[in-house]
Amino acid sequence: MKIPPQFIGCDVSKHYLDIFDADGAVIRRIVNDPQGIAAWLDGLPDRTDRHVVFEATGRYDRHLSAALHARGLRCSRVNPARARDFARALGLMAKTDAIDARMLAAMGQCLAPAPTPEREASRDRLARLHKRRDQLVAMRQKEKLRQMEAVPEEHDSLARHITWLDAEIAAVEQDRDTLLREDAELARLNRLLRSIPGIGPVASATLLALMPELGSASPKAVAALAGLAPFNVDSGQFRGHRAIRGGRRRVRNALYMAAVTAARSYSRFAAFADGLKERGKPAKVAIVALARKILITANAILRDGVPFNA
Repeated sequence: MKIPPQFIGCDVSKHYLDIFDADGAVIRRIVNDPQGIAAWLDGLPDRTDRHVVFEATGRYDRHLSAALHARGLRCSRVNPARARDFARALGLMAKTDAIDARMLAAMGQCLAPAPTPEREASRDRLARLHKRRDQLVAMRQKEKLRQMEAVPEEHDSLARHITWLDAEIAAVEQDRDTLLREDAELARLNRLLRSIPGIGPVASATLLALMPELGSASPKAVAALAGLAPFNVDSGQFRGHRAIRGGRRRVRNALYMAAVTAARSYSRFAAFADGLKERGKPAKVAIVALARKILITANAILRDGVPFNA
């Protein structure tokens, strides 16, 4: 497959970047640090149509994304599962860093993924605080489970660790709340989200940190991004069961808990869930539908800048 010169595929790992540049049809490996990335970008021909495609790899693509945005180059941070599906569609069963780099360049040519916008520094910091809180909460839950089965001589150690985790979680939450107060834009968005029944501090922070598209995308798009859009399973005369799948699991979990809270409130959301149950829908289906409704409502509220009117 001949790939137009403007598409560059970049396979990201912890220590290296493997780059396929269609301009010279060669694959090169550079060190994944600011100095190595800067040296590579400085050596590129002076062209404005460059488009770099790479997989989302958590913190490992942070330096690459920052350098590309700083130079005004277009880049697309794509879902690794989607990239792997594209490789299988091309018949690429083998998987190496070099193959992935070339495949990502071909993906850019065939699918023309939308450029990924630069993330705001405040949202990045909020996302890091949010992730750290999730890590600490998960550790505390494991320690509490161990505490239930521990022998007496282990209780003191577990109790001390749980107390320390409680303090660390409180400190991270304090940093998060301070950021949400002191950053004017985040404070405005947080107030709008918190006006929605069921949306508490954790759900609001989750949406602000992990759903930057909220308020600028269509209702169907945000539902799909959160994994709350029911997809058809039809073929010929067969009509399969619609089910949600994919999406951002942490966002979906936060919205599910928000829906559970909203279903117990005195609001139109509770009436919506009760109406579904009265029509014979299972309780879990009603909660998922309510979670989707809350998300679509949040999308409209952030788009219009008007708080929820109960």
